[in-house]
Amino acid sequence: MPFYKKSYNKQQGVYYPRAVVQGKPVETETIAKDLAKISTVSNSDVQAVLGDIAGVMHTRMAQGKSVHIKGLGYFRYVLDTVGVDTLEDFDFEKQVKAVRVEFIPERTRLANGTYTRALVDSDQLEWIELSPDTEDSDPAQDEDDEDVTENPLG
Repeated sequence: MPFYKKSYNKQQGVYYPRAVVQGKPVETETIAKDLAKISTVSNSDVQAVLGDIAGVMHTRMAQGKSVHIKGLGYFRYVLDTVGVDTLEDFDFEKQVKAVRVEFIPERTRLANGTYTRALVDSDQLEWIELSPDTEDSDPAQDEDDEDVTENPLG
């Protein structure tokens, strides 16, 4: 069950629900064990493939492609940039502040004409409210802050 807490946005003066991550991330080894249990592939084989997927995806996206993993969704590079007023001021390396990976969940059209998205089938999610002072323990939040100080182009 996913968690949320009530948060206040001072700029807009409104309260809104915010998803909160609790506990440590589920690591590759655990995902591999879960996949091995529901398939005929061994745990070590699943870990070997999962261990190589990031490099393969990077290679394909570096070729200007998006990557589609059936049943999961699409991945592609996107740029966080700043604009300039004139074409003469255009400088790719100065304007690109970060290179990010965008994920778009795969969607499936249901018989009634509506869509459901991979990983976010809201009919099966039961959200649990946490205290507003609950800390978000998502390590990905800290990683994003660190990326900004690095050269996004290597």
